[in-house]
Amino acid sequence: MKYLLLLGFCAIVASLASALFFMLRNGREDGSKGRKMATALAVRVGLSILLFLCILSAWQLGYLQPTGLPAGSNKKAP
Repeated sequence: MKYLLLLGFCAIVASLASALFFMLRNGREDGSKGRKMATALAVRVGLSILLFLCILSAWQLGYLQPTGLPAGSNKKAP
């Protein structure tokens, strides 16, 4: 499951890089540069939402367990 989430994150970064490529590339006169960049950014947003939903469902199903500081551990020792 962790590998699937890592793959989703890599797809988001790749889509963002694709949008950057289309933004920096010299576009043609027909306006395809802006259309391709907008499509790449829309794909990135869709992948981000999908990744968030996958993380949320994996947590609900018990595949992922939250870690970190236990509750009440921020108390100072005497």
